[in-house]
Amino acid sequence: MTERQVVRGRVGGVSPWEDVFGTVQAVAAGDHVHVAGARPFQGRAIVGEGDPYEQAIASFRVGLDALAAYGLTADDVVLTRMYLTHTRDVDAVGRAHRELFETVRPVAAMVVVQGLIDSRMLVEVEIDAHRPGLASTVEGGQP
Repeated sequence: MTERQVVRGRVGGVSPWEDVFGTVQAVAAGDHVHVAGARPFQGRAIVGEGDPYEQAIASFRVGLDALAAYGLTADDVVLTRMYLTHTRDVDAVGRAHRELFETVRPVAAMVVVQGLIDSRMLVEVEIDAHRPGLASTVEGGQP
């Protein structure tokens, strides 16, 4: 697992693009946590190159690891967004989603895009989670 840095309700230290673009992996806003840019990378190495299922699992794991920094789990997920570069990968990515979230059943969107930030990427995900009372546990309630 990559070392997460939680500062003022923000989790960073994962993506090689955070410093370049001025972003973080996740932000707490009240009782919600928003995770974006969860990509199939372990450090700077891509996971599952050419395999949409493996990339989806890896991307969701990155997102779930970001939620774990707030003490949240898949059970707290309320929305997922999956960005795919090919319609042929819908079933593989859907299978990965089902395996991780079947008992949770968040609302979800799957969108096919022209491309992602790294041409080897087939999948990128976003995750939104909610837990009542979370705000009081994140740096005095301030995101």
